[in-house]
Amino acid sequence: MELTCLHNKFNLSALPHLSLPSSKNPNPRFFSRKRNNLCLASTSDTLVTGSGKEVSSKKDAELGDLKSWMHKNGLPPCKVVLKERPSYDEKHRPIHYVAACEDLRAGDVAFSVPNSLVVTLERVLGNETVAELLTTNKLSELACLALYLMYEKKQGKKSFWYPYIRELDRQRGRGQLAVESPLLWSDDELAYLTGSPTKAEILERAEGIKREYNELDTVWFMAGSLFQQYPYDIPTEAFPFEIFKQAFVAVQSCVVHLQKVPLARRFALVPLGPPLLAYRSNCKAMLSAVAGAVELVVDRPYKAGEPIVVWCGPQPNSKLLINYGFVDDDNSYDRLVVEAALNTEDPQYQDKRLVVQRNGKLSVQAFPVYAGKEKEAVSDMLPYLRLGYVSDPSEMQSVLSSQGPVCPVSSCMERAVLDQLADYFKRRLAGYPTTLNEDESLLSDPNLNPKKQVATQLVRLEKKILHACLQATMDLIDQLPDHTVSPCPAPYAPLLK
Repeated sequence: MELTCLHNKFNLSALPHLSLPSSKNPNPRFFSRKRNNLCLASTSDTLVTGSGKEVSSKKDAELGDLKSWMHKNGLPPCKVVLKERPSYDEKHRPIHYVAACEDLRAGDVAFSVPNSLVVTLERVLGNETVAELLTTNKLSELACLALYLMYEKKQGKKSFWYPYIRELDRQRGRGQLAVESPLLWSDDELAYLTGSPTKAEILERAEGIKREYNELDTVWFMAGSLFQQYPYDIPTEAFPFEIFKQAFVAVQSCVVHLQKVPLARRFALVPLGPPLLAYRSNCKAMLSAVAGAVELVVDRPYKAGEPIVVWCGPQPNSKLLINYGFVDDDNSYDRLVVEAALNTEDPQYQDKRLVVQRNGKLSVQAFPVYAGKEKEAVSDMLPYLRLGYVSDPSEMQSVLSSQGPVCPVSSCMERAVLDQLADYFKRRLAGYPTTLNEDESLLSDPNLNPKKQVATQLVRLEKKILHACLQATMDLIDQLPDHTVSPCPAPYAPLLK
């Protein structure tokens, strides 16, 4: 599926002009401008191809590009320009990106977008309504923006925001790597992620979006001040779930999380921001809220024409793929999670639970395993796992009276703990349908489907972490003084998943 405008879904010419609630700004010109802001996914038969592409290009030339529109409406002189690169699919229009229009030095302000050109919940709802909506836990900020934008989209070219909408539509939510979030992938495409815990995350996120959709009508009635100006049906009658899901994902891929601002401004849609900016994990430049604007200060020098990159926050690759449709091979924040749990059938479960809580852990504990720090992660797991193997009540009392995560360690216990851990990593690796070598071979194919490419990148990096964990565990086994010792039985061994 690709991202395209709601123009494909609604007869916009028949829709009346709407005005926003007047809770924040009494200027009627402001309200008449804020009307239209969304890219939604549709099936491939709605994509612009052939002569349709030429017609669309002519319209773009007549209306001017995004940056020209922004300058006409308050964007001060800046040091960037919009450029384009070809799409992997000739049916899709080239992807635009923000590039330096002159040589830049670290610390230069690339651009400063005035708040009048930024869409936030404060602009949409006003602070009081934001509080009303968000304190109910019925609707997230992203869902609220998506719902608002779906109604706004019906305004078509009457919208002040039409040039921005058109640019989002052109990008089709693909980001700079031409791949949309796997939340919009087919079942066959999700199969590329078989074996990865990310697949379950995607399905869980999709269920969360469904739950929010089911609450839309409730929120409609609760927040009448938001919706009273819209002469349309209630949300679930106006928009099928798939439309809302696509809108949610589109907002998710474009939204900027601003720091040190009120709740109602922390999520923002910023022209010249994503998806026109590329995300990179090793970059420290961020879009920041300043007095009356959102600006970007670059963290490195650029030559004229080079694409501008920004930091995506401390997110693992699984989140980068779900949120933005890309994977970063150099992501120092990449991680997997190993979940360990004390066995609830253990007669000494309550005592062991007390010990782990005393040491800052839980009876079901998630251990993050960061790329490049697998040895440290394995070492961090061992005291927890050893505790699960304690079976003698007197030994348990000794553990309870000690300070710190200390428990007696016999050779047979250590071998059992390490064997369990090694078997766990082997089992996770066996859950993938391909090997690391096969992944490398796939990624060497220049014609590999982009979705399969990013999925293969992800599972390859996950396997590297798991292999490193397995190697660290095997190294510890090799260091045991006596390899003839059999692992001790553990009827209540901790559970790993």
